[in-house]
Amino acid sequence: MIDRITVWVLSAKAGISSRLHGERGQDLTEYALITGGIAIALILAVAIFTGQFGNLFTSLKHCIDFDNSSTSSCP
Repeated sequence: MIDRITVWVLSAKAGISSRLHGERGQDLTEYALITGGIAIALILAVAIFTGQFGNLFTSLKHCIDFDNSSTSSCP
């Protein structure tokens, strides 16, 4: 009976040890970290350049003349 318990404890210890030191799921974790980093970079870029993009589109809107009735002052 003691031998069976010893074998069970040792096999449980080996199973836990292999799960802790294994590399299963490592790729998924790395891809998630990379994706998160890219998302944070995009959010920061949009937050920083929001005013400049707004000014660019506003100036482009004023440069487009659909009815050809006015002269454009755009470069």
